[in-house]
Amino acid sequence: MLQKLFGSYKLILLYGISLAGLLFLMRWLEFRLLFISHATELYVAVIAIVFMILGIWLAKQLTKPKTVLVEKTVYVPPSENFVRNEKALEELGISKRELEVLELIAQGLSNNEIAERLFVSLNTIKTHSSKLFEKLDVNKRTQAVEAAKRVGIIPMNFENHPKV
Repeated sequence: MLQKLFGSYKLILLYGISLAGLLFLMRWLEFRLLFISHATELYVAVIAIVFMILGIWLAKQLTKPKTVLVEKTVYVPPSENFVRNEKALEELGISKRELEVLELIAQGLSNNEIAERLFVSLNTIKTHSSKLFEKLDVNKRTQAVEAAKRVGIIPMNFENHPKV
């Protein structure tokens, strides 16, 4: 029965299949020629797409908010009565004049204000400050005050504390 059905249309089916094969072959050659004749443009387009995707990814990575966790030790004064750590003063080699400068720095005075209060020149105060920074192994005034509080040279709540 199948042979009867295909037998009468055998020539038509043969022509149809051959036309479909030729059409496929022409499309395949056209596609191949398209790639050959426009190969440079296609390579440039592929590279542009890759770099665009890379740029978007990099922008997302760079603009992503970063969470920074800062851990800092908070020193709490043991009692209201402050006792200066004389041993630390001797070990660090801090003189009485440098201690006075350190106490005034802890009170928040500028170098000019400290010089006026101690009746010395500004250069003398700068020299005392730099020697203090060396002895306490710090770079800034706030770090010097924090280091001095930590080792017990000045009281923790120095702003409220009377001059020692």
